[in-house]
Amino acid sequence: MAGARSRLSPEIDFERNGKQVGFLRLPHSVHRSAYGWLPIPIVSIGNGNGPRVLLMAGNHGDEYEGQVALGKLIRALDPGEVQGRIIILPSANFPAAMAGRRTSPLDEGNLNRSFPGDPNGGPTAQIAYYIESELLPRVDFVLDLHSGGSSLTYVPTTLMRRPDDPARFERGIEMHRAFGAVFGCMVGVGWGDHTLTAAAARVGTAHMSTELAGGGQVTPSALRIAEAGIRRVLQKLGVTETAPAPSDPPPRLMQVTGQDYYCYAPEPGLFEPLVELGDEVESNTPAGAIHPHDTPWREPAIARFSRTGTVVCKRVPGRVERGDCLYHLASDLQR
Repeated sequence: MAGARSRLSPEIDFERNGKQVGFLRLPHSVHRSAYGWLPIPIVSIGNGNGPRVLLMAGNHGDEYEGQVALGKLIRALDPGEVQGRIIILPSANFPAAMAGRRTSPLDEGNLNRSFPGDPNGGPTAQIAYYIESELLPRVDFVLDLHSGGSSLTYVPTTLMRRPDDPARFERGIEMHRAFGAVFGCMVGVGWGDHTLTAAAARVGTAHMSTELAGGGQVTPSALRIAEAGIRRVLQKLGVTETAPAPSDPPPRLMQVTGQDYYCYAPEPGLFEPLVELGDEVESNTPAGAIHPHDTPWREPAIARFSRTGTVVCKRVPGRVERGDCLYHLASDLQR
């Protein structure tokens, strides 16, 4: 499938200077619209030679902080402030964003599990293919803005795949500090080949993502972190000259190196959290009680942490099934 032409077509010219707004047209023939297309918003702001950056949100449609922040940036940013090019894809999985869902209502596609995609597949696979084959090769750096969505909430965190090269590692630390979330996290490579992170690695484009609160809402504090962080990253990359002051305190540098950083529900039932976001926990600490609401006379099942760490993420809905993620830990970065 490599080298096949994407069926998506942009209304904008990625080589032209100035601010251009328009849509990626994704052909979508259905009963109510035989020759229709899906309008995926896209923006290009270019001014001469310089770094090229892709800013993305809405990879999951129920993650709203990045979508709001990028919409505000589109309206505020003048081409005269830019040296190089910024491509903005504020609602990458547009059908999911319109539905306020993690996955697309058209094909149940999870965009961040669909790379490298398929030019002849369903809508989500086609979007993934266009991003990997057309957008990522055009840029030097991609910032993908996520949050916990409807089912999770995070302490605001930036994430980056841990590079093997020492110079790239130090550059990654600089980017975590530039964004200025509460935590800056280096992650291992064992999370599969179907994420945007993996797609960027295949193309050779530097990548950073975020997890900005969540819970199916937009909070003022998380939005402030997102807006300031985007501006600082653009300045750090040399695309713009001005940015807010560095975060105070600077982010705590963390790592996630394996699946033992995650805690899952052992049984279905009602989730009683036993720890809070930001807590420090030890291995085997009780994380949550899962109450069987169909047989309430039974004792609850107890979920326990598999390792020591800091709680950076917590489940939001109270009803759980066996295998639902309850918590996510990180530990201090080991160089």
